[in-house]
Amino acid sequence: MSMSTTGAEPKPRLEEWCVTFDPLDLPWLPRTPDGFRAACKALQAEDGGVGARVQQLATHALNDSDATNLGRAIARLLGEGASLAPLSGLNLAVLSSTTFDFITSALPAAAARHGVALGTWLAPLSQIEQEVLNPGSELYSQPRDAVLLGVDHQWFGLDAPAFGGDGEAQVGAALERLRVLLTTISQTGGATTIVPTLAAPASPLFGSFERRVAGSSRAMVERFNAALPELCAEHGALLLDVAAVAELVGLARWSDPLAYNRYKLPFASDAVPLYCDHVGRLLGAVRGKSRKCLVLDLDNTCWGGVIGDDGLEGICLSGPEGEGFVAVQRLALDLKARGVVLAVSSRNNDETARSAFREHPDMLLKEADIAVFQANWEDKASNLEAIARTLEIGLDALVLLDDNAAERAHVRAALPMVAAPELPNEAAYYPTVLMAAGYFETVSFSAEDRERAQSYAANAKRAEVFSQARNLEDYLASLEMKIGFAPFDPVGRGRIAQLINKTNQFNLTTRRYTEAQVAAMETSAAFTLQVRLADRYGDFGMIGVIIAQADGPETWDVDTWLMSCRVLGRQVERAMLGQLAEAARAAGVKTLRARYIPTAKNGMVADHYDKLGFTLVASDETGGREYALDVAAFQAVELPFAA
Repeated sequence: MSMSTTGAEPKPRLEEWCVTFDPLDLPWLPRTPDGFRAACKALQAEDGGVGARVQQLATHALNDSDATNLGRAIARLLGEGASLAPLSGLNLAVLSSTTFDFITSALPAAAARHGVALGTWLAPLSQIEQEVLNPGSELYSQPRDAVLLGVDHQWFGLDAPAFGGDGEAQVGAALERLRVLLTTISQTGGATTIVPTLAAPASPLFGSFERRVAGSSRAMVERFNAALPELCAEHGALLLDVAAVAELVGLARWSDPLAYNRYKLPFASDAVPLYCDHVGRLLGAVRGKSRKCLVLDLDNTCWGGVIGDDGLEGICLSGPEGEGFVAVQRLALDLKARGVVLAVSSRNNDETARSAFREHPDMLLKEADIAVFQANWEDKASNLEAIARTLEIGLDALVLLDDNAAERAHVRAALPMVAAPELPNEAAYYPTVLMAAGYFETVSFSAEDRERAQSYAANAKRAEVFSQARNLEDYLASLEMKIGFAPFDPVGRGRIAQLINKTNQFNLTTRRYTEAQVAAMETSAAFTLQVRLADRYGDFGMIGVIIAQADGPETWDVDTWLMSCRVLGRQVERAMLGQLAEAARAAGVKTLRARYIPTAKNGMVADHYDKLGFTLVASDETGGREYALDVAAFQAVELPFAA
């Protein structure tokens, strides 16, 4: 088995290429620094910032050897009980029909790159159904957040052509085999299953005629893949699009017959870092770590040339050289349409920079598309901090697209939590590089996601109204707020899981649950609540969640209480308590118990239950607090919400 090593001759990197793009090199990431292995060994559990250091090390173009070294360090730290904050923990089981040992070893490094402290367990080779169908197996011996299936078309029996028929029987049997696994894992362990699409066979029997032969292996694989999205949706599973990754690489490079026949490797060893990165970005999305905001540089990024020197008429947005910059703007608008917020950070005079948006006929982007416009002579790091403050999001939600290598290096040094992808010297490749990096990976897509960018413009209108209001009561009344409550249901399930995994500040316990676990709570929890809010300026969508579990017939424990920071100060939490107390009273519950578990980000809600009238019953040295509320004594108050 040929594996790359740290001492191997380095391949050309981004700064050296102009018209090539090799995703196997992870070219959007900076080079691995010298002394990487020593840095991994030096990571210590007692270091309070070890999690941030792990993530910083992971954010490089690691080959399989470097990724394995960092993965071992992560496993050691987790075994020692180290806190890897700001990384979010996730426990992954891997079930495979091929050799996944070295892939599993490299996965924690890729997951750390995307904000996840990953613990892994690999089942014995080809023991998939034995592990899944036996409730006493090691798979279920401890809680697993997710189960990754490492299977291919051969395991599903789609490698042999079915020329005696149309292949429907083989495809149906393969889908049924998968359905049994998904159902059993969900019902027995409650974990979310990650299901791969299947890479097409690299050597079609009929050439270009292959797709017209219904019983060919390629045709059966395509029908199987086409059925996966619906099947996964039915069982709360996640789709890992391995077929798309193989297409990006090219099937001739993805497939390695020698490695498969000798070592049962699922794909070429050179593809391990890219495969692991795709798994890592998916796990990051599960834990709410996807980026929310694209920050655009302007000169030589959104247009060719320097507007301050060349003037409005001198910047390039047309012809062969300008088309690449137009493609950047087109991608930015597409991302905005799916909910990514756009911002600008440019070393420019403000009026000069804005003139292109206002006056240039070939500009696709307009001022109204930009939520925050920072054009000045401050350093990029300061501008990025200002953008994050204005949008009320973390720096780890930002992606900077900047053609200047020195600016990127400065931002990485000053603000390592900001993503700043490496870029080539040809703008036409900028969209390819940006999207290949997977910063905006998602596991759901809701109305709230589509409308996120517009919500920031609405926030500006609300801020203007607030500045003119005489007092808070008048301001809230002027908003004409409407609030909606409902228990958990399949329609809201994806958004509920998204909120649970990405909300950090207004989150009393910061417990994370997968979509499959949320689905189980629809029937198992004593009380669930999803909250939606709208006002005269727009619809916030779902902004709050409560989960309460029964502890005997007369007590409910508040397991989860979270809310979007976008609606702070609107008394939504009092309305939520009213719903919780009313349901508890109707169920004969006498006491509500609740807990505040402190984290690095949720200090703003330390006195949440005090403000709501709960009684403090215990506290500990970490700042954790336990509360109780007498349901019979609770009295609702008048709140500023319209019917």
